[in-house]
Amino acid sequence: MLFRESAASLAGRTHLEGRLAELLTENFLHRHRHRPSQAEVRSWERSIPALTNALVEAGLGEVEMLLEYGLPLTSKRADVILAGVHPITGAPSYVVVELKQWSEAYPEDDDPLRCRIPAYPAPVLNPIEQVRGYCTYLVSFNGALEQIPESVAGVAYLHNATEFGVAGLRAVTEDDHGRMFTGDQRGAFLAYLRSRLAAKPGADAADTLLQGKVRPSKQLMSVAAEEVRSREQFVLLDEQRLAYETVMSAVRQARRSNHKQVVVVAGGPGSGKSVIALSLLGDLYRRGVPALHATGSQSFTKTMRKVAGARKPEVQRLFRYFNSFMEAEPNDLDVLVCDEAHRLRKTSANRYTKAALRTGRPQVAELIDAARVPVFLLDQHQVVRPGEMGTVEQIRQAAAEQGLECTVVELDSQFRCGGSDAYLRWVTSLLGLEGDGPIVWEPDSKVHLLTADSPQELEDFLAARRAENFGARISAGYCWKWTTKITQSMTALPADVTIGDWARPWNLYGDRALLGAPPAPLWATDPAGFGQVGCVYTAQGFEYDWSGVIMGPDLVWRTDRWVVDRIASKDPSFTKSTPDEDVDRLVRNTYKVLLTRGMIGTIIYSTDPETREKLRSLIPPPGDARADG
Repeated sequence: MLFRESAASLAGRTHLEGRLAELLTENFLHRHRHRPSQAEVRSWERSIPALTNALVEAGLGEVEMLLEYGLPLTSKRADVILAGVHPITGAPSYVVVELKQWSEAYPEDDDPLRCRIPAYPAPVLNPIEQVRGYCTYLVSFNGALEQIPESVAGVAYLHNATEFGVAGLRAVTEDDHGRMFTGDQRGAFLAYLRSRLAAKPGADAADTLLQGKVRPSKQLMSVAAEEVRSREQFVLLDEQRLAYETVMSAVRQARRSNHKQVVVVAGGPGSGKSVIALSLLGDLYRRGVPALHATGSQSFTKTMRKVAGARKPEVQRLFRYFNSFMEAEPNDLDVLVCDEAHRLRKTSANRYTKAALRTGRPQVAELIDAARVPVFLLDQHQVVRPGEMGTVEQIRQAAAEQGLECTVVELDSQFRCGGSDAYLRWVTSLLGLEGDGPIVWEPDSKVHLLTADSPQELEDFLAARRAENFGARISAGYCWKWTTKITQSMTALPADVTIGDWARPWNLYGDRALLGAPPAPLWATDPAGFGQVGCVYTAQGFEYDWSGVIMGPDLVWRTDRWVVDRIASKDPSFTKSTPDEDVDRLVRNTYKVLLTRGMIGTIIYSTDPETREKLRSLIPPPGDARADG
């Protein structure tokens, strides 16, 4: 929040000093370490006085105005929140106001949710829907509003617009959380303000809102619990149940004695880490315990949102990213479930981070601070990108630096790859991540393992499995350049992955479906993903029935050892400053991820002849006595 004052006091500043915008600019610069945009300053100069004068004229000069109020756990800001007393109930009452200087606006492509403004190059969200989203979010994450959700209303005030100029926007349904008034309706706007706010001081109501804890509301958690419950198809076994009970015990301790404890759950692919995460969330929400889920993977987070919140968009807000907690208050949450914690980065800052937040503080420390019981679920061999640092030892050390107890639960069993521990050991031995080097695969009747002599043979095999109603995907090492910009003139995705006369596109880049292909975050789960080759960043965290893996020239077998060729990798995250030993480890980890996605079986092809021969020597062909077990 940039500024707080009563409407009458603010009106005095606006008229007598004429320096409101200057004051807000100073506060903005102090808070954000950069100057606000000219458009923002113009809005302060023109829109805030229009609202302030309306309040004073309505006899509501004692209502508190919270300017540029930051929504919890997000960089979004509401233009103004009016805090006061309801004229009938006497309870706290809040009006979220979205201010627009627009004189006209019209629906984009006959879609009233998106609107076009002559001065803007791209369509923007309808302000009725915009303010409705702010209200719903505020009620969901400000603890002060948990018992009084009806106290919040939302309004868009287009003080320069005529009804004729924005008539098309009214096709969007209006309700208590989202309604719109124009300059033509100034009288109706004043009457609306009087219907929500009394001519009484609003300071206490403002204090209550500002002191509210950042936490998911019980109503939201109840909805999420029902969503997760209706999709729960799992039973926790052995160490999975142990991990679950360890977290729940830590939660009980934290609530009983103000105790803080870090829990790490470590396990290989398919050991049930995400199942544990969803079980915890479902149970915590049912018990009314404030908790959030976070990952460092866009694909994984978006899929979790889709799985757990498909029918309830508000549930999707419970699934966040690791860098969402840079400004979180310490211990505001009871539990923060950090899934895929091998994707932790050294810091949360990136090129878009505002200067004030570029503190260099470790991301793991931010996450530990955010909750009384931070839970990290990880697989140390899935670190595949420079800058990722999620290991048991690093988290244990971060906990120790804060003087905190750290409990580690190891998950030995696994449920991917047919539940075959032998296959996981074979993969880690093959890649030199554990053991004494590659060993011959001895089939255990739980998972199928095959080699292919060409990418076409691999694809044909998987297509045949799809014809039998199994799911299948092809993934590859990052050894081909990726065309990320798809233009309207294209009739098909560029076939970037080219091996001889076989060529297929990478999975689609970005968040929009195009040319029959699903967006990148849904490549692993949408049936239309079979037409493209996935990379490690879209495959990681997911599983499918049959996995086809193309090993590229970045990892080849030479005589008696693996050779990593960093020049063959096209992964943009590998830079000149990335040490050779890091590239070596990350490339091997990449193939470990790709080789452990298949639930029923995996078929492997290498672009390198000597490597294909080595794989054939290790993997008995179907029909071989060894392959038959």
